[in-house]
Amino acid sequence: MLIQRRRTGDTGIRQFRPRPGSVQWWAHWGFVTGGLITGLAAPLADLAGLAPIPLADRPAVTAAGVVLAVAGVAATFAAQLAMGASWRIGVDDTERTGLVTTGVFAYVRNPIFAAMLATFAGLALMVPNLVAAVGYVLLLAGVQAQIRAVEEPYLQHIHGRAYADYTARVGRFVPGVGRQRQFQQ
Repeated sequence: MLIQRRRTGDTGIRQFRPRPGSVQWWAHWGFVTGGLITGLAAPLADLAGLAPIPLADRPAVTAAGVVLAVAGVAATFAAQLAMGASWRIGVDDTERTGLVTTGVFAYVRNPIFAAMLATFAGLALMVPNLVAAVGYVLLLAGVQAQIRAVEEPYLQHIHGRAYADYTARVGRFVPGVGRQRQFQQ
């Protein structure tokens, strides 16, 4: 956020108070709760002696988790920088930002969320217990709700046809996967 402010004069953080029970509220709490469970409660449960999921209790899985978590953090940072002045936490319906479709955004529409999901998948693999699995599922559900029910409708409203064309050719989290179909009128 400090780098964002230095580069653009704006932190990118939008204070929002979603209406309790709204999709945005559930998305927010799924994301926050899932992240805390995966990143904090699961390692604490591991330290307290909670048994790992047997199939995942392997040094290679732990090593893969470390690599995935570190790569995810680096990719999150890089994708945030690539968004430039358009990067935001939260959606302000009154604000219009540029539609970023170049760089990593030419391959996936949500590289920041994809990288964050990779980070938390890595953390879950490092302590592969039931707590980590539950936390990751909550996080994933929160991210999916935020993207599908909050951010995509906002971007469609703000950018119209340009966003529709973009979603038709670029995948949501993985290149080519989650593209939107265009309907002919």
